[in-house]
Amino acid sequence: MLFADLKLMRPLMDAITAAGYKNPTPIQENVIPPALRGKDVIGQAQTGTGKTAAFLIPFLNRWRPHTLKGPIGVVMTPTRELALQIANEAEKLAPSKRFRCVPVYGGTGMQRQLDGLTRGCDLVVGTPGRMLDHLQRGSMSLSQVRYAVLDEADRMLDIGFRDDIERILKRCPSERQTLLMSATVPDSIKRLVNRYMRDPVHLHMMPEKPTVDKIRQSYFTVDQDRKFELLKRVVEREKPRQCLIFVERKRWADNLYRDLKRAVPKAAVIHGDLPQSQREKIMAAFRTADIKYLIATDVMSRGIDVSGLSHVINYDLPMDIENYVHRIGRTGRIGKDGIAISFVLPEQGEHLTNIEMMINRLIEEDRVEGFEAAAPRASRPAAEVKVVFSGWEAAKEEKPATDDDGWGSDDAPPQSGGGNDPKKPPFGRRGKKYSQRL
Repeated sequence: MLFADLKLMRPLMDAITAAGYKNPTPIQENVIPPALRGKDVIGQAQTGTGKTAAFLIPFLNRWRPHTLKGPIGVVMTPTRELALQIANEAEKLAPSKRFRCVPVYGGTGMQRQLDGLTRGCDLVVGTPGRMLDHLQRGSMSLSQVRYAVLDEADRMLDIGFRDDIERILKRCPSERQTLLMSATVPDSIKRLVNRYMRDPVHLHMMPEKPTVDKIRQSYFTVDQDRKFELLKRVVEREKPRQCLIFVERKRWADNLYRDLKRAVPKAAVIHGDLPQSQREKIMAAFRTADIKYLIATDVMSRGIDVSGLSHVINYDLPMDIENYVHRIGRTGRIGKDGIAISFVLPEQGEHLTNIEMMINRLIEEDRVEGFEAAAPRASRPAAEVKVVFSGWEAAKEEKPATDDDGWGSDDAPPQSGGGNDPKKPPFGRRGKKYSQRL
């Protein structure tokens, strides 16, 4: 299918061609036609599949120059970076120079946003919190909205935007078209759908298992104190075109940046504690490849869309295994190939197995020749065991010798001694078998 087959108006088609778009992605091919007919749509798809154009094109196709103050369209997003990315895409695909889009988000001054809203605009893209700020100030009205989009709705609910979203939707006219884009549709989203959407078309574009087939995935078993040395050697071997390095905590991101900037050129760090103006400069430099190595936290992962990104390195495995797909999805965008490398601590074997089960794929182990990233298990010092006696009688009591190594099997009942029932573990937790892959 070609974009020309969608029968879009000529100025919009010219803008799409100028942007270099020729064939719609599956999510675009399925979402755009019913949205063009004015239907409410739920688009369930992974990140990196072209969702932004899927919900922008129907709005732009119906847009006409007008004298209203606006906005006539709103797009809610979970992060500031994603809001800016969508606003840039809207301006790139705009069918006329008279089309105006205003991004609104926190962490930066209000004046520029106030000026844009005062002049009048067609589309407002932003985070729910800042949108509510403008509504409460009276600097923005939603009385003329005809088109509303909730992008990455599951993520917005995860970070606590549900009440804000509902307040915003209640201020929009009931006679409007609503699109909801989400990787998952849990009950919390279904409640939003039932309350604020009218007979929506539900397009389920998610595979049973997340699709990461285009991404070459591998992992290294590494001790905590050898991670940075391994990172240097992996970077030297891989020679990435551009590389995104994920860590779990903002403080860890700063610590890694302090070391990495001495080892490689063009390195930077981005996380939520940085001023918004600095984050925007970093993202702009990353998109133009002035920054080659970017260290980031998970909250940034959904707002980073860089076409030249060749490598993603999970310096820390994500605690939430679903974030693994969001992270590595930054590379391999819209059908391109990519490389994802994960650093796994020896005790994280079960966590790695859970990730493999989620993506329905075994991740290959890798090694750097001539470098031992993890000490052999046998050479690790045994943990000191302290024995605490509750009394002299306990000290005299002898226990029968067993082959138990202190880690019970699920199918072997615990032995009782002296007719007394064994103590149950705290909170009823049973012994658990952990993966021995690492």
